[in-house]
Amino acid sequence: MNSDSQSAPRTPARILSTDPASLAEAARILLAGGLVAVPTETVYGLAADATNGAAVTSIYTAKGRPSFNPLICHVADLAMAESLAEFSPLARALAACFWPGPLTLVLPRKSSCPVHELATAGLPSIAVRQPQHIATLEIISRVGRPLAAPSANPSEQLSPTTAAHVAAGLGSRIDLIIDGGACRAGLESTIIAPGEEGAVMLRAGSLARSEIELLTGPLRSPDHAKGIVAPGMLRRHYAPRARLRLGAAAPESGEAFLGFGAPPRGVSPSLNLSIRGDLAEAATNLFAMLRTLDESHDSIAVAPIPETGLGEALNDRLRRGAAHSRENGL
Repeated sequence: MNSDSQSAPRTPARILSTDPASLAEAARILLAGGLVAVPTETVYGLAADATNGAAVTSIYTAKGRPSFNPLICHVADLAMAESLAEFSPLARALAACFWPGPLTLVLPRKSSCPVHELATAGLPSIAVRQPQHIATLEIISRVGRPLAAPSANPSEQLSPTTAAHVAAGLGSRIDLIIDGGACRAGLESTIIAPGEEGAVMLRAGSLARSEIELLTGPLRSPDHAKGIVAPGMLRRHYAPRARLRLGAAAPESGEAFLGFGAPPRGVSPSLNLSIRGDLAEAATNLFAMLRTLDESHDSIAVAPIPETGLGEALNDRLRRGAAHSRENGL
């Protein structure tokens, strides 16, 4: 459905609620090869039938995403995931503990896996997740196939946490948006590759390292010599238009200031991720607040955020967003 000529003008995507008729319409569009933005607990995803090569290609085209960057396949349940990937005892234990939820597992792809190789960027592995959003789980169940669904935003830009964010970035490039409200977690899923020698954290996310390590033991860092093996590994990512200056105690002239915790005396943040210093609240607010400040400022100073707990993922997103500023001389 999204294979219209690139030169033909497209009308903005419809935005529907999560009522049964709307979810049925979303499933119909997906089965016909279209693109539907769906809500999850992390960020909104741009979904397509993962077994349909043309539909998967439409994801890359709509986002402007490089095809070497693999996609996460979202499943309705563990049984669907096990039809796609080889689960070790550790992988099964992680799924049992954290699914549905913000954990993506990168596992060996089964030889019988029906997912199109474009969704896995031709890799022998596949990234799978069961999201924690009743509307999207219902859509996957209605489709009866895994859905490839990266974040529903133009590549390298800020991830969307509301339907309005999706409409602003991709509204004329996709077929439908399901409005499930604001995303609860606000950051993408944590990506883990459980292996014979322990588990590797490929991307920090909405599930903190400390929670996962209760099952896995210490998580190892990825071997970057192996290249991109999961989403979120590009150095430049999650970027606003404005320059980001990290670890700032106070704004410079003309800068917006994104605070965290109680601000220093005499400093009035433009917005505060969490006045209480709550990392979960900060994660929920990060992308939405960056979007707000990005609309009216060319430079955003960001207060220091601890590296503990969800702070690891928050700082990861900010550093990757700031790489855009450095590479473009902002």
